[in-house]
Amino acid sequence: MGVGNTLMTDEAAGPRAMEAFRAIAGDLEGITFLDAGTLSFTLADEISSHNAIIVFDAARLKAAPGTVQVLEGQAMDDFVRSGKLTVHEVGITDLLDMARITGELPVQRALIAIEPAEIGWGLELSAAVAAAMPLAARAARSVAERFLANQGEVV
Repeated sequence: MGVGNTLMTDEAAGPRAMEAFRAIAGDLEGITFLDAGTLSFTLADEISSHNAIIVFDAARLKAAPGTVQVLEGQAMDDFVRSGKLTVHEVGITDLLDMARITGELPVQRALIAIEPAEIGWGLELSAAVAAAMPLAARAARSVAERFLANQGEVV
């Protein structure tokens, strides 16, 4: 699931990383690709209907622009609750909490976080974040391979 606004430079890192992952995930079966935009409560059903979730998003990691960090399970939950992610209409925390309340939180979950260089109006990623797209895609493929071996479907 790629999260972010594609009209705002590095805020588009989530959807762009998801597309980079799609380009190298051709032989993996059981993956649903979802451009979540800036999120909405309507995504709760989509999240709940899968055994695993990988979220791509621009996030303040206090690292160099283009840094990619993979956070899984409780580490992901703790990070998104810390408020370090970019601001969206509905937060990833809100969606995960909705799934948790209904008992449908995917057991396997990961966040592929990418440190932005700039957030502003524009259709292009910064050079540092654009260069990080293959790394984010490879990280997601590694996570997806493990998740698929353990559970099945991944969004």
